[in-house]
Amino acid sequence: MRYCRILFILPILVALVSIAKADPKFYAVFKKEYLDKHPDKKFAEAVNKADVRCLVCHQGKKLKKNRNSLGHELAKFLDRKKDLKDDKKIAESIKKVLAMHVDPKNDKSETYMDRLKASKWPGGELEELKKEPKGEPGKETPEAGN
Repeated sequence: MRYCRILFILPILVALVSIAKADPKFYAVFKKEYLDKHPDKKFAEAVNKADVRCLVCHQGKKLKKNRNSLGHELAKFLDRKKDLKDDKKIAESIKKVLAMHVDPKNDKSETYMDRLKASKWPGGELEELKKEPKGEPGKETPEAGN
């Protein structure tokens, strides 16, 4: 009976581990290209903490569903399953998105790279990134009076 339980639980654990390993590849490329070379080592270490590193592209606690503005733009260039092994495409896509303006309607707004260079989280303030979003980034929500 004990072995039956183990045989039942083992595939579930394997599935959960494989799901959890999917997106860190994108972060690993970001870290290698931008955080490892960042002049502000204290900022780079803060971003690299396991409990917040996903917030570079995501927001809130439902990380698979909620992307911040940077992650929303990055998703336009990358397919999570198809591009997972293509480091070059991941790096090129991150570079394109970091060059974008935070406010796409204002060419004078800072870029995601400007934020990163200033030791700021590219997708917004850390405390805001920890909160569940009220709607999709860049889109007005009913709570905003629409």
